[in-house]
Amino acid sequence: ELTPIKVGASVTPHAEILEAAKADLAEAGYDLQIVEFEDYVLPNMSLENGELDANYFQHSAYLADFNAENDTNIVEVAKIHYEPFGIYAGKVSSLDALTEGSKIAVPNDSTNEARALLLLEQEGLIKLNKDAGQQATIRDITENSKNLEIVELEAATIPRVLGEVDLAVINGNYAISAGMSIKDAVAIEAKDSRAVEDYYGNVLCVKAGNENREDIKALVKALQSETVKKFMEDTYDGAVVPCF
Repeated sequence: ELTPIKVGASVTPHAEILEAAKADLAEAGYDLQIVEFEDYVLPNMSLENGELDANYFQHSAYLADFNAENDTNIVEVAKIHYEPFGIYAGKVSSLDALTEGSKIAVPNDSTNEARALLLLEQEGLIKLNKDAGQQATIRDITENSKNLEIVELEAATIPRVLGEVDLAVINGNYAISAGMSIKDAVAIEAKDSRAVEDYYGNVLCVKAGNENREDIKALVKALQSETVKKFMEDTYDGAVVPCF
């Protein structure tokens, strides 16, 4: 008889990725029960209250903020994937084509703006105050050799203004809804970038104290398997990238 392990997840892609791990977990003696959520609060509260064994829906930055704001004690046990931000062509088709004063659109909300600026830093276009991290804004730019104009816009509107800027940094979901693929991007977040390593990798989480349970170890192993890696690579066309 299989031992149940209950995991909360967002429907896409997290629950789909968990489904891909079910068979490996069954071989290890566990019945993976996936509980789908459509919000970002209940899966953490359910984990904190002991209704779930683990959850998989959030990135590290969100988890840190959630714990601070809700006095919860949830910890990450493994990074599983990230959903890359991309830099997309507007008036120019490459980073090398940027000139003095070129315009680059970025999201204007705090989390996404910081992520966009970290991507511009990754590509050598700017440098940021090293302490800014996930709170970075344009005020934290310490070097901007081409005097690039960073245009702050509502994230959802950026795909519609590509013809008015030289390049744009676009969230994956908004790029997809605009009919764009991450493969169209001229640059994307790297697996080993500061953004992914420290803030925006999607993580498997448990309530503190449960990190070393045998069922959690088995769950981590199944999610970081070659089976799951192949599923991500075959299913999401670059929009979901394994972190392992």
